[in-house]
Order: sequence, then C-alpha cells, then structure tokens
Amino acid sequence: MKTKRTVLDIGRMKQDGEKISVLTAYDYPFAKLIGEAGIDMLLVGDSVGSVFSGYDNTLPVTVEEMIYHSRAVVRGAPDVLTVVDMPFMSYQTDIRDARINAGRLIKETGAQAVKLEGGEPMAETIRAIVDIDIPVVGHVGLTPQSIHRMGGFKVQGREQEQARRILADALAIEQAGAFALVLEGIPGPLAEEITARLTIPTIGIGAGVHCDGQVLVIHDILGLCDKYSPKFVKRYADISTTIASAVNNYVRDVKSGAFPTDDHSFK
Repeated sequence: MKTKRTVLDIGRMKQDGEKISVLTAYDYPFAKLIGEAGIDMLLVGDSVGSVFSGYDNTLPVTVEEMIYHSRAVVRGAPDVLTVVDMPFMSYQTDIRDARINAGRLIKETGAQAVKLEGGEPMAETIRAIVDIDIPVVGHVGLTPQSIHRMGGFKVQGREQEQARRILADALAIEQAGAFALVLEGIPGPLAEEITARLTIPTIGIGAGVHCDGQVLVIHDILGLCDKYSPKFVKRYADISTTIASAVNNYVRDVKSGAFPTDDHSFK
C-alpha cells in the first residue's frame, strides 16, 4: 500500500519532476478501486451534477450533495489525498460563507482540501480559506461554473488578451496560497508557460502535455458517460457495453426462468 500523500507531498512532486495522477470519482466502489490502483490524489468534482445526476451542467449542485458524495469517496479510499469541489454559490457570495462552506466540506467528509474556480477575483477568498488552515486547489481556464459567461464549454486563452488574463489569474492564485492549480481547456503552450512560472503544481485537463499532473473523470476513461466526448479524454476501457450485455442477459434469464436456479435459493 502506498503512503498517503499530503498537500506538502504534492508540492514536492513538482520539485522532483514526478508527474501527479488525479482522478475524479463520486462514490465508494470507484473510489476503492482507484485508491487500490495507487492514484496520487482523488477529486470529488461538482461534475457529479452532469456525470452522476444527469444535470445539463454543474450549477445545480449543492453543498449537501458534495458532502454526501465526498463521504462515500473518503470511505472508499481513506488512504488517498481527497479534494472536494466547492459548488456554485457556496463561496462567491462573501468570505464568511466561503469559510463556513469550506469548513463543512472538510469537517463533515474527512477530505483534506477544497477546490474552487476563478482567478484574481477569487484570490481574497482563497487567502481567507487558507488562513483558517484549509488547503485550497485553484482552477482557471475553462471554468464550468462560468458556462453562461463563456457561452458554453469552449477552449479559453487562444486570444492574446485572454491568455494574459489566465496567466495573471494563475499567478494570483499561487500568491493567495493555493497548493495546486487545475488548468482546464487551455492551449498547451499557455499551460506550459503557466507551469514554468508557478512554484505550485499544475494539474491539467485538456491543457496539454506540460502540466505537472493530469486529471480525468473515472466515468470518462471507462466509457460510462456518453453525454459528451471531449478531445482531451483518453478512453482506457469501454465497460458500458459489458454492463449493457450483463443487464440484457439478466433480463433474458428472468423472463425465461433460467434465473434463479436452486443454486441461488436457500434450503
């Protein structure tokens, strides 16, 4: 069994040139499998709204939903550093709300850190949460909670002014005290520049090959989410066809009387 990573270990991994592996999960069974496979860090993402609950985007997700799913993940992988997303409007209103909600996500789940979206405008909020000893991961580039402003899930930072702003956001988040930064949906050269400029690790998702680590959603790499198929996802298995086949066989056996048999019955 691997020794559980800490937020300090994640920082040292960047210094040592060791890539950081991260996956997003929402429940006990997947967290258990991921943890046993030796992942460095788990993220309980507010993407649970789209992937698990069937919402069109992440905006409807509540703090209570994040607590429920995070508890399950921590129980499944107690020896893995777990980060929990702060959902939409749990930190944007004021510093007090942000601190209280960050505290709940740590206190009530057993996770070790929170993640929130936004750049320079969120720097004061990040600093306030860090000041009460809650580790924070930042998130810039394509920020799903800003879907309406961005006009959809579109690559960010292709234009020079937008790239300049994302770099400024990244630097502000580091200065505010975040221990890592997610870069989502930005061009590879921009991610490379940000990674070189920062002393904290960058975790890429659709941000090219030069980030210090990578994160994907477990459902995406297993072919379990057919709502969308981003270019940056690599599918490592397609278990949806296996599940469909198993369910079809079950239905067939029940209808035909082939299941249950005496082997499945009590004497």
